[in-house]
Amino acid sequence: MFADEEDEEDTDDGADPGSRAVSFPAFPPNKRYGRKFADTWWGNAWIEAMQDTALDLDQLKSGRRYAFAGQVGPITVAPGRVSAPVHDGDHLHPHATEVRFAELSDAEWDRFLDKVAARAGHIAALLDREMPQDLVAAAADAGTRLLPGFGELDPECDCPGWDSPCKHAAALAYQVSWLLDRDPFVLLLLRGRSEAELTEELLRRNTGRGPAEADDAVVGVPAAQAWAAEVVAPPEPPAHVHRVLDLAPLLADTDLAEPPVDTAALAVLAADTAERAAALLAGTPVPTDDPWSDAIRLAARGDEDLRARAAAAGPRPADFTRGVLAWSHAGAEGLATLEDSWTPDRDAVARARADLAEAWSAAGLDGDPEVKVWRNRWTVEDRGWQLRLSTTGRWHPYTRDGSAWTPAGPPGATLTATLAELAPAE
Repeated sequence: MFADEEDEEDTDDGADPGSRAVSFPAFPPNKRYGRKFADTWWGNAWIEAMQDTALDLDQLKSGRRYAFAGQVGPITVAPGRVSAPVHDGDHLHPHATEVRFAELSDAEWDRFLDKVAARAGHIAALLDREMPQDLVAAAADAGTRLLPGFGELDPECDCPGWDSPCKHAAALAYQVSWLLDRDPFVLLLLRGRSEAELTEELLRRNTGRGPAEADDAVVGVPAAQAWAAEVVAPPEPPAHVHRVLDLAPLLADTDLAEPPVDTAALAVLAADTAERAAALLAGTPVPTDDPWSDAIRLAARGDEDLRARAAAAGPRPADFTRGVLAWSHAGAEGLATLEDSWTPDRDAVARARADLAEAWSAAGLDGDPEVKVWRNRWTVEDRGWQLRLSTTGRWHPYTRDGSAWTPAGPPGATLTATLAELAPAE
């Protein structure tokens, strides 16, 4: 973590949250950290959790002004709470303000740490001050919620205001998002564990030994031996996996008229397993932590009948079907563009507006495009079109299907290419 821990004395049982409190210097006034209030997706998730339960939007606006004006004093983060003095123009003395946030139980921490330790990339990302979305999703699937949900942030302030949050608590919460941008361990400390505790625990889980024992362990092989070893290329995945699944010869001597298993689904699983094994040997493993996206990925490999049966077996058939369609067009990028939204910077939006005007003319479409822009989604209501910008800079075409937007084709590197997917229907 990038601030010094306070030198508060531990209690006898070591459970005093103050012993793990960390203080951060006050942010200077008029310092903007990106066009969005927070620069990271997890920082913005913190802000959204506060804004979603706000009773008065005017209090939020005042809180934003206070945050940018540097009216929040030094911020102290401890397990379960964050606090700071917040000044306003009406009082000589600052208001004592804090935001409480529930700590995780020991069982929840165990599940989260198991997920982190299972993939070296997660550990590296955390140490690099990143919070991978697939890690947060995997932890949530295991019953551990890291980011705040609706109503989880509990603001308190000694001011006479009755709104929740008041402008002082809102200012503090906004500035906490800047701390989260710079170091996700701030979030983990709020949930109850310090960076030192987490690092030690991850080391223990990865080595199967305590830190003292790990120092004496001999890991790996001598460099000369490794250098002299023959380099073995990973095998290619089998070209025709389905041939090994021909069960007809096995059924010839039985009374079964049909195979006892779904051979089409089994062929998809076998082919996918072979390709995942080859990718693992090549050092490029396929992420499979999220059951929802993994089921969509597998269904996208099958035929229409298999896709329909997979969708019918799940809790949200329509969403699953759209997910499979998005994956078939653009893989994981297509699914992310379907399910997630994000806010491009102003320069990107300005360029896109100019590009859209040119693309509209190049496609031979009459009039000027009447576009409603929300985050990365550009909607042409009168034609039932939507253009979605992915984080890779490609535009994905969508058309309206009832009340939902459905992927209409592969993404284009330019708006001209994407409109070409939609314009032929005119």
